[in-house]
Amino acid sequence: MKQRIMRGNRAMKREYDFSKAVRGKFYRKGAELRLPIYLDAKLQEQVERLAEKNGKDVGEMVNQFVRKEVQSSNR
Repeated sequence: MKQRIMRGNRAMKREYDFSKAVRGKFYRKGAELRLPIYLDAKLQEQVERLAEKNGKDVGEMVNQFVRKEVQSSNR
């Protein structure tokens, strides 16, 4: 019986067999990492309302807020 290590509520094997693995199978040169950013529910509702009021996409509004904050912190 193989030993397992508990990580949170998930069991992990002590060892994994990577002998048939393919290095770089999902690597894409030049690919950009897009960070998923989650807002708390109340804040998201407020941003959605502001975006609708201003005729913008939620992503545009969030980018606008973050850009403004970054510019003010660089002063």
